[in-house]
Amino acid sequence: MTKKIDTAAKDLIQAVEEHAQLSGLKPVPPKKVARAAVELRKATAAYTAVVEQRTGQINPFIDALDAGTVDSLIRERDRLAKKARKADNS
Repeated sequence: MTKKIDTAAKDLIQAVEEHAQLSGLKPVPPKKVARAAVELRKATAAYTAVVEQRTGQINPFIDALDAGTVDSLIRERDRLAKKARKADNS
């Protein structure tokens, strides 16, 4: 990983962990959870920006493939797996 992506990933993981920890408390502290959610969104945006800058890919948290393409890829994967199983059994 590049240094920028590595740093952004670590920040994102830390933000997710902080949000999860606060969300799991009883009682849930609403203001702290809200602040953690803001930090989580910031970390997500930063990670997304770094990944897009480095790879040219859009937001990695959004499905970029339409349903037809996904279905086609699944069928192709299954066809190749079936072919490999036949070769193994021969």
